[in-house]
Amino acid sequence: MTKTRNVAPLLLAAVVLVYVAIGTLYAVYTPAWQVPDEPAHYNYVRALAETGRFPVLEMGDYPHEYLEEIKALRFPPELSIAPIRYESHQPPLYYLLALPLYGLSGGQLLVLRLLSVVLGAALLLVGYHIMRLIFPQRPELPLATAAFAAFVPMHVAMTAGVDNDTLAELLLAIVALLAVRYVASGPGSRRGTTRDLLLMGVVLGLVLLTKTTAYGAVPVVLVAVVWRWYHSTRQAALRPFRALGWQLLASMGPALLIALPWYVRNTLVYGWPDFTGLLWHDAVVLGQPRSAEWIARYGWGGLLSRFAEFSFKSFWGVFGWMGVFLDNRIYLALALFTGLAMAGLIALLLRRRWFLPWARAGGRAQTQTRTVARRGQVLVLAVWLGWTLLQYLAYNVTFVQHQGRYLFPALIPIGLAFGLGWREALRPRVSGWLASLLLLVAGGLAIGGLVAGDWSTWPLLLAAAGALGLFAVRWLHRGLAGPLFGLPFAALAVFDVWSLFAVIVPALT
Repeated sequence: MTKTRNVAPLLLAAVVLVYVAIGTLYAVYTPAWQVPDEPAHYNYVRALAETGRFPVLEMGDYPHEYLEEIKALRFPPELSIAPIRYESHQPPLYYLLALPLYGLSGGQLLVLRLLSVVLGAALLLVGYHIMRLIFPQRPELPLATAAFAAFVPMHVAMTAGVDNDTLAELLLAIVALLAVRYVASGPGSRRGTTRDLLLMGVVLGLVLLTKTTAYGAVPVVLVAVVWRWYHSTRQAALRPFRALGWQLLASMGPALLIALPWYVRNTLVYGWPDFTGLLWHDAVVLGQPRSAEWIARYGWGGLLSRFAEFSFKSFWGVFGWMGVFLDNRIYLALALFTGLAMAGLIALLLRRRWFLPWARAGGRAQTQTRTVARRGQVLVLAVWLGWTLLQYLAYNVTFVQHQGRYLFPALIPIGLAFGLGWREALRPRVSGWLASLLLLVAGGLAIGGLVAGDWSTWPLLLAAAGALGLFAVRWLHRGLAGPLFGLPFAALAVFDVWSLFAVIVPALT
């Protein structure tokens, strides 16, 4: 894939432009208020514009029965969205950013939706540059990361709505970019200075003022600071903990100073220790299904099976207010792609032990320094992804919120995982093993169909087609490595357009 390095900027520009075009189509053609929580976010901006003050979340701002009725009727114009205000506890940064556009456009929904599309385009650029820092010799991996984030259908749908999610993802990615750059800076480098720490702290403070789902930025900064401190002083008999304290203060202090006024305001409004407003929010959203109720009704098996299935489907695409599904055959095809990518990632981790942060380094000092930096960068990505997963699980401990979109704050490292896994799956040796496995699956399904007289036609066809395709890869890999690698990402872009006009618009109009 050497040729990719020469055309990487053009390919990146193509990815961003195609994303903007598709995102704009989603913003224009998705019916009004048919993005999850969109009315509540819009009402926050409207309240800020009309009163000049931040709204306060109150009992009754989550009118469950009315919300269910208006969703079922597809938000008819005669039913007002004004009572839907349950996002009034959110931090203020996104709404302040949207406020001028609201005023200039007279509150037009499309203009606010396009703001999210622009933020989504910026997210792709930041994600690309993160991976360029980590994999400078592998331009296909940054491109795959950006393309994956650009073309997951559910992510496109969310970044074409009025919400604070995309800004939160963007700022979290910027923090990760600064952390990855900081980790790579050596003791004598111009990078890694106090100015870099302060900049990281300022952006972290903006994250705290945007959305709690992006609070994974806090452990990302902590890991970056501690990792670099540890490895820059590892030769010392006694590590200077005073230096670590100063570095933590320089990175965390600005963030706390930026967020502190908002936290004080929330404490005065909602009471101690509810400085984020989340405790009060949980009390207000009466009628939202709770996990304890589901366990009592369906048991642990029913809850966990629903969690796994719905999380997967809603990551790729369950549109509207989680009520518009794709055909199950499409989810099976996406499951096959996901399975191949994850199998490839496991094969890569087994083959390249240096990729693991805890693997032992050796060789010359310069090589060892690069290896240590790479491990630190990988650890930053792992913490980014791991914290997002923990937040998702913690949210579902209380509420039944099996929505894969809550994993989107970590879409950049998830995209890298898919890119790494898919690239490995296309290696002739790995593709041969995977093809053999799929052939066994197809054979098992065929035998089961013969015995039971009930054929699983689509899974059988998918497994057989996947096996044949992977066997063909062994022969085509050398000449068509680049196109084969980029094929699923290009297919996702086409699939986005099809999903909008064949699924979303007909179902919600």
